[in-house]
Amino acid sequence: MSSHFESIEQVVAELAQGRYVADRALATVLFLAHKLEKPIFLEGEPGVGKTEVAIVMAQLFHTDLIRLQCYEGLDSSTALYEWNYPKQLLHIRLEERGEKKKDEIEKMIYGPEFLVERPLLEAIRKSDDKASVLLIDEIDRSDEEFEAFLLEVLSDFQITIPEIGTLKARKKPMVVVTSNRTRDVHDALKRRCLYHWIDYPSFEKEYEIIMARLPGIESRFARQVTHFMQKIRSFDFLKKPGVSETLDWARALMAMEKRYLDVDVVRETLGCFLKYQEDIGRFNQEIWADADTRGEYLEDRPGEE
Repeated sequence: MSSHFESIEQVVAELAQGRYVADRALATVLFLAHKLEKPIFLEGEPGVGKTEVAIVMAQLFHTDLIRLQCYEGLDSSTALYEWNYPKQLLHIRLEERGEKKKDEIEKMIYGPEFLVERPLLEAIRKSDDKASVLLIDEIDRSDEEFEAFLLEVLSDFQITIPEIGTLKARKKPMVVVTSNRTRDVHDALKRRCLYHWIDYPSFEKEYEIIMARLPGIESRFARQVTHFMQKIRSFDFLKKPGVSETLDWARALMAMEKRYLDVDVVRETLGCFLKYQEDIGRFNQEIWADADTRGEYLEDRPGEE
């Protein structure tokens, strides 16, 4: 695999080698992000493959994947750096036994060896040799204050540590920002990025994903699983299953040595693709209670063998 992209067609082909099925629109965004050195903002429902983009890109470029998982209350120190206070305190006590002055000890304990790198600083400092892939996952779960801080970092990829000085990335990391759209992310952050929405896949694309990710699965069984998942997403669940749930379910069925779907095996494995008790209850009452409806969900896709 190449260390750089020369064409959109190459992006599609290399993603396929990494077992990621991408359409041309996503491949174009990845190509431009690589050429222009701009962050990518990927938005979509949970489980549609946003995080996987960063994982595959790190594999393609043979570089480190650095992940910052966002959550409510995340602040700059947690994402950037902090000092190793226990190690500093131990060093102070050891040095105080000698004849070093207080200001000399202070200079020593604020050296790089006492610095604990968090994802953002790690991405900057690892850029000396090869640009890494920085995944900022689920930015919509963080607070607006952290968004504003992140905006500064993405602008020039440099930070200032008062005790050490300014650190700047020699090579900009390839940044992938993801959002499940649980809240609106500020326009200022999106303007710094190339934007792409990843939707639930079509039948053909989801079938290709199953075949690429689970090479041992039978083609007809993969089509039956795909047909079932495509049908179930038309139902108004609290959480519609994504592609990740499709793959989890298919793996579970293969582990059970199943070669086709039937009424019992679907009922037994609901927890593989439905994650709320309310959804499971509605499924049993409104879909699986009726024989004709069950037949619609279990039949193969019309016209396919």
